[in-house]
Amino acid sequence: MAAAVRFAEVRVDGDAVVWSEGRPGEGGRTQLVRRAADGATTELLPPDRNARTAVHEYGGAAWWVHEGVTWFVDWADQRLYRLEPGGDPVALTPRPAVDRGDRFADGDVAPNGRTIVCVRERHAAGGGPSDVRNEIVRLDARAPGQQEVLVTGPDFVAAPRLSPDGGTLAWLQWQHPDMPWDATLLTVRDLETEEETVVAGGAGESVLQPVWRPDGSLWFLSDSTGWWNLYRWVPGADIEPVVRIDAEIGAPAWTLGGARYAVLADGRVVFARWRGGFDGLAIREADGTVADLDLPFTAVAAVRAFGPRAVVVVAGTPTQESGVHRVDLGAAGPAVTSLRPPRDLGLHPALLSTPEAVSFPSTAPDGAPRTAHALFYPPANPAFRGPDDELPPLLVVIHGGPTDAAVPVLSLGLQYWTSRGFAVVDVNYGGSSGYGRPYRELLNGQWGVLDVTDCLAAARRLARAGRVDGERLCIRGGSAGGFTTLIALAREDTPFAAGADHFGVAELESLAVETHKFESRYLDRLVGPYPQARDVYVERSPLTHADRFSRPLIVLQGSEDAIVPPKQSEVIVDALRAKRVPVAYLLFPGEQHGFRRAENVRRALDAELSFYAQVLGFELPPEEGIEPVVIENPPTPAPP
Repeated sequence: MAAAVRFAEVRVDGDAVVWSEGRPGEGGRTQLVRRAADGATTELLPPDRNARTAVHEYGGAAWWVHEGVTWFVDWADQRLYRLEPGGDPVALTPRPAVDRGDRFADGDVAPNGRTIVCVRERHAAGGGPSDVRNEIVRLDARAPGQQEVLVTGPDFVAAPRLSPDGGTLAWLQWQHPDMPWDATLLTVRDLETEEETVVAGGAGESVLQPVWRPDGSLWFLSDSTGWWNLYRWVPGADIEPVVRIDAEIGAPAWTLGGARYAVLADGRVVFARWRGGFDGLAIREADGTVADLDLPFTAVAAVRAFGPRAVVVVAGTPTQESGVHRVDLGAAGPAVTSLRPPRDLGLHPALLSTPEAVSFPSTAPDGAPRTAHALFYPPANPAFRGPDDELPPLLVVIHGGPTDAAVPVLSLGLQYWTSRGFAVVDVNYGGSSGYGRPYRELLNGQWGVLDVTDCLAAARRLARAGRVDGERLCIRGGSAGGFTTLIALAREDTPFAAGADHFGVAELESLAVETHKFESRYLDRLVGPYPQARDVYVERSPLTHADRFSRPLIVLQGSEDAIVPPKQSEVIVDALRAKRVPVAYLLFPGEQHGFRRAENVRRALDAELSFYAQVLGFELPPEEGIEPVVIENPPTPAPP
């Protein structure tokens, strides 16, 4: 696990490429790596620096580059730094009155290189959502100086982008209770006259990723048709569709700095698009025709233009982890060069389980039939073969968000289970992204209902089809997926033998009033406005139904989680202890919302496997050296 570097963002600076590497083996810090035209690579940050921002708590776009210079936000103090080639980081912003109280992200350098515009999230002493102000500021790109506030007032701002002449600012904004995938406004302002124009967006329309072109046109993604597609706006003219397809070019903006398309100098556009549970790359030619590119990628995190006929992408496949690749678009077809290839795991193909997209019948809250989706991974490891007549246990995996999606890219965390005899179904329940806005909105008012229905339907469908053992169904999820896990286990008719809750939500009412600003009104749509819908919050909370729990549960939590605080895990663990339900609880010091340190990632997996082994009654191979997890109120061992 220590070498499982995470790639998320990539940028192009002239003929150089810069990318970020999240390194579990270095305490989870993010390093920046620059690759020159001759292929030489340089690590940009000193060992004590970590390019990560806490804006929105989820971060993203913590660094940017321009003509060899790098700007980055350091995780330790959240200040913005300038880094010259071969030099030491120089702070451009002062220490705020509140420790880590001024947070910066999503910057854009003026064409002349003298100033920066970026998002600033300012936290006052109170510490609650109402004590946080999100603004766009302009500051000197070269030396410490004053921060000029350009945009203030909206609850949230993102993607400040300067026009090619530096005279016009474009940005996104949205208001509570909307999330960026619900409704955003794309606004432009003439920085000399202060005249503003709302270009696109509003109620029922999510706009993402504005990009200026050299001709003064502004490109962006909008889901006005039900799919995040690509559009172009020229001042004084109407909006023009560039790519309209029944697929998602955009993705939910959980983090800042998304890059799902790139416009080449010759007018062609390369873009990522989700369809049928899988990602991929496609191209719009200059004549307007659109075609998929014949490439193996099934998950694309970023797309950037590189020269006149190429793009650089962060992408992976079902059999390879994500890497940084250049895709050259020649007449003979696309050609891939790996700039930072994924690890050579040395695994035989028989050890890797590849996903199968499955759709299955489920029901709407009113009982009407509907279709839900998932990715199914059969077990894949000849060394863990059971009796010929034995069906594998199933692990139902529930992604977080809940406005997110199962990602079909090689994950050793998932292969950990399939290589040990489990089948896995990664459920894209109603509310997941990648299937259009109407599917995404199915969860409005139905969180804790529709998602659970779909997860139960997936498990039962696979059991009835004879693909898994219906008596050995387990369920796991993190964050919002942990909430769904708990609700599923709290049902009196639950089919699950055990579950794992990774930093999940146990009590909705306290989450509605205690969480961070970005998600402080998220539940207004998913559950109902608070406090008007307080009864629904209470009824939907897993803690309310603790008396129904009878199946063993393991809970894993980070001690510094500001999104789902440890108290959420502790209250459900205490309730199960009091009811004498088998429960195990692991608190990981220093971890936030999701585990980043290699040793903790591995311990969490091993502990969960040990838990299932004790509950389902199978032996762990002694050569793995897994430390057994301690289960309070241990269950009676199941027969082997």
